Amino acid sequence: MICLGGIVRRELLRFFNQKERFFSALVRPLVWLFIFAAGFRNTLGVSIEPPYQTYVLYEVYVVPGLAVMIQLFNGMQSSLSMVYDREVGSMKVLLTSPYPRWMLLLAKLFAGVSVSIVQAYAFLAVAYFWESDIPTLGYLAALPAFLASGLMLGAIGLFLSSLVRQLENFASVMNFVIFPMFFASSALYPLWRIRESSETLYWICELNPFTHAVQLVRFALYEQLEPLSCAVVIGTTLVFFAMAVIAYDPGRGLMARRGGPAGEAS
Repeated sequence: MICLGGIVRRELLRFFNQKERFFSALVRPLVWLFIFAAGFRNTLGVSIEPPYQTYVLYEVYVVPGLAVMIQLFNGMQSSLSMVYDREVGSMKVLLTSPYPRWMLLLAKLFAGVSVSIVQAYAFLAVAYFWESDIPTLGYLAALPAFLASGLMLGAIGLFLSSLVRQLENFASVMNFVIFPMFFASSALYPLWRIRESSETLYWICELNPFTHAVQLVRFALYEQLEPLSCAVVIGTTLVFFAMAVIAYDPGRGLMARRGGPAGEAS
């Protein structure tokens, strides 16, 4: 618990001390909400479908997806810092400490999620004044959903960080992960619209775990539970976290083949 508290506290302090990081995380979803959503308001309205009880405007529909998008980018950014930290930062020391590696990785995961939740709720606070039409209790009901989606996206990013040795290569890898996950999902448009144009693309979106993270948060914001999305998010989190633990194991994972976290013998 001391180690967990220390890692989470360090991540939060680093986040709040880097104010430009906080505002840059909000710029992307706010631009989409204020400009793109306003332009598409009359052409991309969403008909009645769960969890909505009536016809909703496009900007109302995209708010949950944009909130989870913040967690997606934060999860990958946290993984980017992991690539740096394990080479020359604090994680280089921690990975050689007596603490179990699975616990260190879990602490790093929770630290990243805590930051992403702060960013997501800051965006929702701004979206509240943009007629997002979210029930008051929905903000509280969505907290477990944000925690689950943040853990899933962070676990995926943690595993990807084990595949990249040099910091320079991480950005190119992320381009093949972040944008396909985001655009091939229900974050920006309902899946029935995609199905009308392409059955293949529809099933790609259905198999995308980010789609289920968005749906889990979307339903939670309206005080509902989406069981299938909940199961997919939890299952994906467990699978990718287990893969990350194995990959960071100096005895049998990818780190073993590379000679430890800093390219040296463990």
